[in-house]
Amino acid sequence: MTAPRAAETYVEETRFGVWFLRSHVWQHHVLRVAIDDLVRRVDGPLPEAPVLLDAGCGQGKSFGLLQRAFRPSRLIGLDADPHSLDCSRSEAQQAGLAVELLAGDCAGIPLPDTSVDILFCHQTFHHLVEQEKALAEFWRVLRPGGLLLFAESTRFYIDTWVIRWLFRHPMEVQRSADEYLAMLRQQGFCFGPSQVSFPYLWWSRSKDFGLLERWGLSRPKPVGQRDETLVNVAARKPLEPRA
Repeated sequence: MTAPRAAETYVEETRFGVWFLRSHVWQHHVLRVAIDDLVRRVDGPLPEAPVLLDAGCGQGKSFGLLQRAFRPSRLIGLDADPHSLDCSRSEAQQAGLAVELLAGDCAGIPLPDTSVDILFCHQTFHHLVEQEKALAEFWRVLRPGGLLLFAESTRFYIDTWVIRWLFRHPMEVQRSADEYLAMLRQQGFCFGPSQVSFPYLWWSRSKDFGLLERWGLSRPKPVGQRDETLVNVAARKPLEPRA
């Protein structure tokens, strides 16, 4: 008997997607690269011994990377999929990490107000139907001055034939990089140009995984002249409330 989902709006992943999220490519070419980039984007020193929430932790492949990057005093993983949480539990045990696992949706995080120092949201938002509610929850659980480390694929990547064929997403909520940035600012998060990057990695090339460029048949377009497929942001919740 399949365990109940923690969110009614959860869109179940394909078998390929479930396999991919435990692969070497996912952990080392996607997660590790994103975490390294986000660390470089942070304005100022990292908090010491932070409470860190991985919102949409999937199968827990991020846990060891987050532990090394941030040395949290408390590491929490949240996911709406029971199978993913089982995998996360095994991943944490194998890595010898004390990770608190929560079954829940990002639109209703089961944590108190202002209880988190760093919220890591990696490749989760494009799976969420209730994105505005989720972002409001991120704001609620983060302490003033807390960090939101946000890494997303945009609709220019999600809405391609290969991704639609291999994975499953709620297509009606997909956004561009600019729309994600506007959404973060509207919620109240603060960040400047140096806290934002638009990675153009081989696996995120929307049509050919960069093969034509590697073969010398085309040249990569610079930022501002292409439809961005990825956006990374190291944003802060201000210390002072908005007027």
